[in-house]
Amino acid sequence: MLHIEPVEAFLTAGLPVIDVRSPGEFKQGHIPGAHNLPLFTNEERAVVGTLYKQTGRDAALLEGLRITGPKLAGIVENATAIAPEKRIAVHCWRGGERSASVAWLLEKAGFSEVLVLRKGYKAFRTHVLASLHTAWKLNVIGGATGSGKTELLGMLRDRGAQVVDLEGLANHKGSSFGAIGQAEQPSTEHFENMLWADLARLDPHRVTWVEDESTTIGRVKIPDGFFNQMRATTVFYVDMPAERRAERLAIDYGNGSRDELAAAIGRIAKKLGSQHAKTALEQLQAGNLQAVARIALVYYDKTYAHGLSKRDPARIIPITTDERSLSITAEQLLQYE
Repeated sequence: MLHIEPVEAFLTAGLPVIDVRSPGEFKQGHIPGAHNLPLFTNEERAVVGTLYKQTGRDAALLEGLRITGPKLAGIVENATAIAPEKRIAVHCWRGGERSASVAWLLEKAGFSEVLVLRKGYKAFRTHVLASLHTAWKLNVIGGATGSGKTELLGMLRDRGAQVVDLEGLANHKGSSFGAIGQAEQPSTEHFENMLWADLARLDPHRVTWVEDESTTIGRVKIPDGFFNQMRATTVFYVDMPAERRAERLAIDYGNGSRDELAAAIGRIAKKLGSQHAKTALEQLQAGNLQAVARIALVYYDKTYAHGLSKRDPARIIPITTDERSLSITAEQLLQYE
């Protein structure tokens, strides 16, 4: 049976979701957990779209049928593999021809339940953007570069706390060196989708812990509604000695490509100063990553201190620690829930 559902009902139905948009559209952003079964390749979509604009719907529809005809059996086979119980949810961009045609096909192929998202992915994006303005009880873990904030988030999660790892979602550690060893960053659009999915699993009435960030993490921008809440709430400033932080950073980036590390130094060379950048590159060549980290921390510590100075001092709680007592620090933080 075929049903056209609004976004809330579509998302809470609990059925496997197939996204029949092109691979390029899917990569730009999609419902987390959805499977891409495109009717058209990126190039085919462009051809059909051009025909629609230049000639009209009928010509575009006929061309679409010519393109998709040989693919229909494969779509049914793949959909059956994704949803062997033959209950599935389908969407395209606006809930138009693409999702309607695939839904019809799957119903004819014996699927007992096929949901179509009314107004498509566009409706989902409207839902996501609205939900990111929800009020959250946020606690922010702050601290200069290398102070173990991400590890603390993991420890809090292991202890049952609610956590959102923004850097994990962004595939970036938030500095010039932050992309090293990480997968490709998502688009800002898909980052928002993943943040929505993480938040949807949490209780807004409980405290949620996040790491202090600037408005962007690499190329990804934190949505304004959520970022403004992060900036307005209490920050727990983890104060770890610089030498300890340099040791930690040397370990974290020790397996990184020397070329990537050199490129990262190059990106902040002007901010480090030419002589400091030159020394950092020499120390990198010599394999002394701890010395490189100490040089970089001079810049990053100043940058973080500047950002911290914009916060309300009354909402900054210092937490003194070193790498050997992060588990104790996690227990301290839990007392503030």
